[in-house]
Amino acid sequence: MPLDAVCLRAVLSELNTRIAGARIEKVYQPDREEIVLQLRGGQGACRLLFSASPSAPRIHLIEQNRENPATPPMFCMLLRKHIQGAKIVSLTQPSLERMAVLELDTNDEMGVPVKRYLIAELMGKYSNLILKGEDDRIIDSIRRIDGDISGKRQILPGLFYRMPPAQEHKVDPLTVSGAGIAAAVSQAEGEMGLDKWLLSSFCGLSPLLCREIAYRATGETGKPVSMLSAEDRTKLCEVFEDFLSYVREDKARPYLLVKAEDKTVFDFTCLPITQYGTLMRLDTKPDFSSLLAAFYEKKGQTERMHRKAGDMLRTVTAARDRLVRKLAAQRQELTKTHDREKYKRKGELISANFYQLEKGMRTAKVIDYYDPECPEIEISLDVRLTPQQNAQKYFKLYNKAKTAEQMLTEQIEQGTQELDYLESVLASIDEAENEADLAQLREELTQTGVLSHKQQRNMRRQKPARSAPYEYRTTDGFSVWAGKNNLQNDLLSMKTAFKSDIWFHTQKIHGSHVILITDGKQPTDEAMTQAAMIAAYHSKARTSSLVPVDYTEVRNLKKPSGAKPGFVIYHVYQTAFVTPDEALIESLRVKD
Repeated sequence: MPLDAVCLRAVLSELNTRIAGARIEKVYQPDREEIVLQLRGGQGACRLLFSASPSAPRIHLIEQNRENPATPPMFCMLLRKHIQGAKIVSLTQPSLERMAVLELDTNDEMGVPVKRYLIAELMGKYSNLILKGEDDRIIDSIRRIDGDISGKRQILPGLFYRMPPAQEHKVDPLTVSGAGIAAAVSQAEGEMGLDKWLLSSFCGLSPLLCREIAYRATGETGKPVSMLSAEDRTKLCEVFEDFLSYVREDKARPYLLVKAEDKTVFDFTCLPITQYGTLMRLDTKPDFSSLLAAFYEKKGQTERMHRKAGDMLRTVTAARDRLVRKLAAQRQELTKTHDREKYKRKGELISANFYQLEKGMRTAKVIDYYDPECPEIEISLDVRLTPQQNAQKYFKLYNKAKTAEQMLTEQIEQGTQELDYLESVLASIDEAENEADLAQLREELTQTGVLSHKQQRNMRRQKPARSAPYEYRTTDGFSVWAGKNNLQNDLLSMKTAFKSDIWFHTQKIHGSHVILITDGKQPTDEAMTQAAMIAAYHSKARTSSLVPVDYTEVRNLKKPSGAKPGFVIYHVYQTAFVTPDEALIESLRVKD
């Protein structure tokens, strides 16, 4: 869900207690739509993220360092000039809007104390980050809006800053009483559901909150307003009053909605949600920054990597789709060859009846001795050929189909291996965490011929640091390594690991090679289980339950000559069925 104004109010209230009075030590722009402020204050150092991404606009604290470009973008340089070293006065929300205003005390180029305001407009596709001075003039923004983009409101350096236009026919819910909303809904007409009516009548509320209010009042999320009884309206009055007091008294708490079935993150909110019953589980987070990070960061990282790997992703996807079409056509041709025995039979029946056939005949009526009932059948002949030549024609069709079957079987097997490889590369792109990971994937694709050397140079001219595999430490002290791509998988399994180490991989599912380092000791059941969970987590089955994971000693692995990177064979193994626990696995990871 988007970060609605009610949840944003709680986020800003929490952030104010943490960052008010802190100073901005550094300003970074790791992505074209994100700004990270490194702060230091009475509560220590922290990093504050502002994101103007249309799909995930937000503001919260982050723990991990972001990978920054070698050359800072222009907006980042401007912020460093104007607000680096500034002291944070407050972080406020204008009315109940999806906006945050960071008020700063700093000095201008002449050393004169001045005010600066960093405004985060977190409004979906209209999201923006704007820096303005104390005279209300815009200094610059992360996304400039000129007259060609919007005729209503321009965001350009030198213009006076104006608030976004108010949403028509919508009012601030904090200015309305429960009795007022009950009276308003009693005058509403039509078949619009109560949740849709709330959403269209009040600003700052998300669809999730509107459905929850409607559900608590009527037992349904979308009961038509025209069908609300007096009892429903009375209950709506009570529920809305409770909701208002919840917001005004800052009782909001961070809740993550997780699907009970597969434990995938579904949504987040600031009050307990009851509308889903047992289908959803409410996970309480320690603070709103942790909540937003849990909901957005993994997804955001994948989106950032996909954006940076755009050309490579398109090339691999196109190659994969082309191969899928080719395999479908080959399988169709292979199916046709299975009916080749009819050509051999026709050729033999013609040969057995040479004595009664002549050149120029269009059909041959013969007894089918292959059928137990020996029926008389007709076989088409080429009038230009002799009976002997017609028989040879059918024998050639048989031999051609037989040869085609052999060649198509080999080609389909090779194509299937190639398809598996491309699918594994796409899975590795999803796993990529930084530019170094993408650079190694480009190197791998160049080695395997999917990318040309020219394409690799065009995609990335700067060579970043080498990528390292994932490193984990089990709760009882064993080291576990997981490859991020096929080159790392080969390196771990065939060169780095000792013969006595244990190798893990999901059964018939694309995923990382995982190595449990034994150091000559007998691994514990706990270490084996956690290593298997890591293998399941770094695979396409990470959100599934009871994932089959094969494991064997490294000595049992073999890599066929000429095989693609990451491909190994093994015959001696055992299989464990595990359900990956993301929280546990992340706690085992050895951070850089």
